[in-house]
Amino acid sequence: MDSQETTQQEVFTMPRIGDKAPQFTATTTQGEINFPSDYKGKWSILFSHPADFTPVCTSEFMTFANLEEKFNKANCSLIGLSIDGLYSHIAWLRTIKDKIKFNGMENVEVKFPLIEDISMNVAKRYGMVQPGESKTQAVRAVFFVDPNETVRAIIYYPLSLGRNFDELYRALIAMQTSDQFNVATPADWNPGDDVIVSPAGSCGVAEERMGNTDELECMDWFFCTKKLDKDLILDTILKK
Repeated sequence: MDSQETTQQEVFTMPRIGDKAPQFTATTTQGEINFPSDYKGKWSILFSHPADFTPVCTSEFMTFANLEEKFNKANCSLIGLSIDGLYSHIAWLRTIKDKIKFNGMENVEVKFPLIEDISMNVAKRYGMVQPGESKTQAVRAVFFVDPNETVRAIIYYPLSLGRNFDELYRALIAMQTSDQFNVATPADWNPGDDVIVSPAGSCGVAEERMGNTDELECMDWFFCTKKLDKDLILDTILKK
């Protein structure tokens, strides 16, 4: 490729955690969307899959469709994408509903939008095409975007590895818990487990915390946890 060809190509930098989600308009199986502006005020998960009519992707779409109401109750919308055309998307989703059974699921109707991205415009903006894995298919990327249109988490999987949807939901609830209650969540956290309190910012606060056993449990000045009721978390998040 010569320098003239290089200058004619638009170069995108993959969005990072804390960046504003790149804006785009796209045709989907549910009509045209403007992302992320159409979802302002809500969380959203933008995820890519390699191709229509592939088995791992089919299992993922059935699982996400089965869980869509659960994610919606947590104020989160789902948006899928692959580098396939609209008619391919429609035919694939009809096949899923009419013919495919998986993991106890059947007659599954995918109601969330699936983006047509033959031009790879969106996939390139979000770094979903990894040439070392494939130059013509998007990897299994997952972008969590918050109500302020900010990228909050990014997870990437190779073509061969189906996603863990329990973990995607856990991550969503954990981030919302951190926002609502000003805490952090430790390894393997689930609602009802103890949460992490931010380290003390001064010697005085650190000393005070070490003597406080009513609300906090401090192993040392930098490692303090507290209990946060599961029902309080879910009532706060799921009723928004």
